[in-house]
Amino acid sequence: MWYKRTLLGRKEDVVQIFVRDNNVEQALRTLKKEMQREGIFREIKLRRYFEKPSERRVREQAESRRRIRKFARKRLEILGF
Repeated sequence: MWYKRTLLGRKEDVVQIFVRDNNVEQALRTLKKEMQREGIFREIKLRRYFEKPSERRVREQAESRRRIRKFARKRLEILGF
């Protein structure tokens, strides 16, 4: 994973995929998988329209609650309940 600096001086991840043996299809599959893992597709989907700060806060809190419940379910499953 490479990092680049933006105009504001922040570090950003740069996804870099190499094409081996002229196998472009394999490189595209790898790129799509990496973008999915990094959450780039989700970010693009969210940025298609303006989201008010209050709506963003509500969405992020709901995501957090969902994540916490998921981890609690997994923990109970591991413990055998």
